[in-house]
This record gives sequence, C-alpha cells and structure tokens, in this order.
Amino acid sequence: MNLIEELKAKKEASSKVIPEEKLQIMAQSTQLLKDHNISNKALKVGDTIIDFELPNALGNTVSLKDYLSEGSVVISFYRGGWCPYCNIELRALQNLLPEFEKLNTKLIAISPETPDNSLDTAEKNNLSFEVLSDIDNIVAKQMGLVFQLPEDLREVYHSFNIDVPKHNGNKDYELPMPATYVINSKGIIQYAFIPEDYTERANPEDILKHIQ
Repeated sequence: MNLIEELKAKKEASSKVIPEEKLQIMAQSTQLLKDHNISNKALKVGDTIIDFELPNALGNTVSLKDYLSEGSVVISFYRGGWCPYCNIELRALQNLLPEFEKLNTKLIAISPETPDNSLDTAEKNNLSFEVLSDIDNIVAKQMGLVFQLPEDLREVYHSFNIDVPKHNGNKDYELPMPATYVINSKGIIQYAFIPEDYTERANPEDILKHIQ
C-alpha cells in the first residue's frame, strides 16, 4: 500500500469510529481553511526560501543553509506526532531516504512540537532524518503556512486526549498546513504541495520527479 492509499484507508477507518457530530466539526474546519484559500499566502514554486536554524530532536541546531550547500533539500511540515496522518507520511518519507540519497538530497521534517516531543515522534516512527522543532511556528509563519484551530475543533481534539498546548509548549493552538517543499541548492522552491486538508499529503512520486 502506497502513501496515498494508506492515507485514504486511514480516513475511511476513522469515519467509521468517530461520532458524526465530531466528524462534521472537523470537516467544517477544513472547509473553512479552503474557503479562505490560506494556501495562497504560502511560498510557492519559484520563490526563494528564507534561511533558518532550528533545534533538532536532541536540541542541536540545524541550519538549512548548511544542508543546501550539499545539494537539494526536501522539507516536510507536519502538525505533530499526535496526528496519525503525519505519522503515516513520516514513515513513508523514511522509506524514500535511499532514493533521496541517490539524488544528493537531504530530508527535513518540521513541526511546532518541542524537541522532547519531536524525539518521541522520531523514535516511535524509527526516523533517521532530522526532525526539527519550530517553536511558535516562526519558520512556518514566514512561509505562510500557519492557521489557528477553531474553538470547537479544540474541544474535539481534547475529547481525543490530544493536548496541542502540551505538545507545542504554548497555548496559541496554531498549526502549520502539512506542506511539502523541494528546494534546490540555490534556495529556490522547485515543488510545493500545500493542502488545507490535513488528510492529504504529497505523493512521493511527485517529490522524486521534481528532485530529478
């Protein structure tokens, strides 16, 4: 089962166990993001990415500039280790690492979670690439990816025992869209997948095609 099929299966399985009223709130929240076209504010193909430095899961600083000096970089923004769709995507990206290495490309995953929670995410998914902590979504905001969870959706997440403030170390309830970027060695965006729907992720075949 490929990534797209696995995401679809997860969505179908969730729809069978989550109460209808909660599904409606979740769907309405996603539709609101689409109605506001928030992805239009994000960096696109042809834009130059702003350099950044972020702590990894062990608290060590990782520089985008250093990675770009070695070749292309794939950046995957994810909401947090509490998100099942994010975990599915991260494991799929892990499986792509040999292909990335052949193409002289590094992989970075970024979320607003604290380094301790990023470490948990990396360990439970057996990730061997860098998982960075963008506390307060500073980098994600520079890239135009951030939105705030509406009140009713927060309550739904609480009912699932998802504590976003605890994961992120703040109480702003802000998350990034699960965007994927391919950046060339000059810092120019070659590919951008920016879904308002958190159940959608970039097709690995598309990522590889744009690196090649």
